[in-house]
Amino acid sequence: MSAYSSDLDLNVSDTTGNGVEVDVATNLLNGTVRLSVLWTQEVHLHPDDAERVAQSLLRAAEHGRHIAEARSSGTEQSTGPSQ
Repeated sequence: MSAYSSDLDLNVSDTTGNGVEVDVATNLLNGTVRLSVLWTQEVHLHPDDAERVAQSLLRAAEHGRHIAEARSSGTEQSTGPSQ
């Protein structure tokens, strides 16, 4: 089982049509955020897709903060993806 929970609402691919994808995920154990560009080292995005990635990163950051705060205070935190 992976410690990361991907943003299932994010469906962004490269504008060149080569199948490159972007993934944003939150580590459910420590709250860190992972940004992955799959299948290459760079991705070319339409402005609307770039905005979707930015919004996904903001959601993941908020989710990660809640996880980190819960860990530091010793309370339990939901491990579901941030909506």
